Amino acid sequence: MSPLVPLVLFGWIPTVLYFFVRYPPRRAVITSFVVAWLFLPQAGYPLPGLPDYTKMSATCYGILLATFIYDSGRFRAFRPGWLDSPMLIWCLSPMASSITNDLGAYDGFSASMEQVVTWGLPYFLGRLYLGNLVGLKQLAIAIFAGGLAYVPFCLLESRISPQLHRLVYGFHVNADFSQTMRMGGYRPTVFMVHGLAVGAWMMAASLIGIWLWHAGVLKQFWGKPMKWLVPTVLFTFINCRSTGAYLLLVMGLGILFAGKKIRSTLPLLVLIAFIGGYLYLGVSGAITPEKRAQVNTTLTKTLNAERAQSLDFRLANEEILGEKAREKMVFGWGGWGRARVYDDYGKDISVTDSLWIIAFGNQGIIGVISLFSSILLPSLCFCFSRYPPRTWKHPAIAPVACLTVVSTLFALDCVLNAMINPVFTLACGGIAGLVMNPQPVKLTQKQVIAKGIAPSKRLTPQR
Repeated sequence: MSPLVPLVLFGWIPTVLYFFVRYPPRRAVITSFVVAWLFLPQAGYPLPGLPDYTKMSATCYGILLATFIYDSGRFRAFRPGWLDSPMLIWCLSPMASSITNDLGAYDGFSASMEQVVTWGLPYFLGRLYLGNLVGLKQLAIAIFAGGLAYVPFCLLESRISPQLHRLVYGFHVNADFSQTMRMGGYRPTVFMVHGLAVGAWMMAASLIGIWLWHAGVLKQFWGKPMKWLVPTVLFTFINCRSTGAYLLLVMGLGILFAGKKIRSTLPLLVLIAFIGGYLYLGVSGAITPEKRAQVNTTLTKTLNAERAQSLDFRLANEEILGEKAREKMVFGWGGWGRARVYDDYGKDISVTDSLWIIAFGNQGIIGVISLFSSILLPSLCFCFSRYPPRTWKHPAIAPVACLTVVSTLFALDCVLNAMINPVFTLACGGIAGLVMNPQPVKLTQKQVIAKGIAPSKRLTPQR
């Protein structure tokens, strides 16, 4: 490990404090999250009684400290709402799991603190700083900017293989190098934990870039026209060689353009319902070996045998893990690998690829419901908010619409993978804050005519 690792990680909190001095608080928060997620090392240092000190814990600690010093009034102005309940339950669920499994209150406290840092603090900071149209617009643009910043690194690694983390920080992130090889080339990892995480990030950047360009929110960026920047990000995304992310992008664009065309949130609602339905089938154990075989046959015909085999392997492991998780249905098995499956000789024979099965095994059905509710409920509420699909192309609302779709796609990705992204959690907190306290948006006369909105509805209702 390079000496640069501790220097960067322990120097990050002072850097975050500098951001708050240099920029307005909201911009400092967004910059801290995006830069840390994209460029800081995948390393951690143990802290007694606290979660490991990582790039995300350093970011959250730094922002909280900077807020206390430079922007303390924001804490006093914060008002929790009912939409915050799922995240609160998710953060506290490890305590219930530890106590019901006789692991002790200290174990539960430590596990809950880890959940708070990984999920609760990014969500809370999103509520604190991004619960309005301006904040979410800045976050959407920052994600697109992050995609642009990753373009040269992704293209380089797709050519030479994932080497940047080793060259800069002295070690490879993924010990299984075979996972970086896809479609006759290399899948970039850059400074993230896996190529799948990079694929999801570039998918979000591509989706946001396309929609903000289409809506006229961004015509130029960094002095360059969007007609050049968007294809560049899209081309780089394709070179990430993540077939699942390809499908997510197609689905996201379909939802946004369908909402504009048919003026309906139905496609987004169908996706949310599909996620909920899949989770119900997984938790209840309704996905049997016979149904897995049918799915495998269908995917082999429609996609390819390799992808079908990968999904079948995933479902087979979810089947045995789900069977064990149902033995502790409500609060799960707690930590320390107790939810995993072992053979008669004590060897671990299970693989946990999906975040939902990890949550189900460790925190039971309470964990699954609270986790996915914290991600999906803000999107669901946005569908019934004061921003109907006919306004999704409005320059003030377009960033929120695409972030809502991105967060829903993130939930779908969590059904298949376990690639946590705190920037998307930050967006969920911001969306939750906006739908609980919506802002009125004026439409110009030209927009009113173009959208065919009745005179009585030319303004969204006041708060």
